[in-house]
Amino acid sequence: MQRRLQLRVEFPCARKRRAGARARYTGVISAQPQTKLSDEEYLAIEEKAEFRSEFYRGAMFAMSGGSPTHALLANAIGSELRIGLKGKSCGVYGSDLKIRVSRGGLYAYPDVTLVCGELQFAEGTTHVITNPAIVVEVLSPSTEAYDRGFKSAEYRKIASLREYAFISPTEPRVEIYGRKPSGELGEFSEYVGLDAVCRFHSLDCTVSLADLYTGVTFS
Repeated sequence: MQRRLQLRVEFPCARKRRAGARARYTGVISAQPQTKLSDEEYLAIEEKAEFRSEFYRGAMFAMSGGSPTHALLANAIGSELRIGLKGKSCGVYGSDLKIRVSRGGLYAYPDVTLVCGELQFAEGTTHVITNPAIVVEVLSPSTEAYDRGFKSAEYRKIASLREYAFISPTEPRVEIYGRKPSGELGEFSEYVGLDAVCRFHSLDCTVSLADLYTGVTFS
């Protein structure tokens, strides 16, 4: 009798079509070969789907709703960055904007994406960009390990990326990773407390944590 090996895994899942959603998918994956999607097949499915999905190496990961605090912080950081970048040639986009790290690799929906200059699109698309300058993720319990681990490692592969940031929903804390003098993306700055002011050095833009966390109640 042939034995079938099954592995239980957890994947961060995608959001419904609203800002700031986070959840996870728990599924069973067979060790037997699985059919993989091409980039073009994923994009065609995603265009007609009711739910958003991220994509990596032939597999789609559907996303669903997140907490009100997550949505509030995602909207707040986007608004604060728009104010701080007024007059500069950079656009601030919410979680509707999809980025591609590499062909055949990760396609993702960051909570906030900044693009400086003209948008550069993945070939054959008018809605998937390849040149983010800054990405921001609001952390959540179900996706924090994924965001800090795999996803941040993928983001570091993006040549245009100047900084990426994590925002905590459980305390006033912002972590920003910028480029080191060597060019490697990993210079770490941490800002903690409502009296702190975080700085995105690559754009000379500051955000007060008191303003960012307005309306957030910590348990």
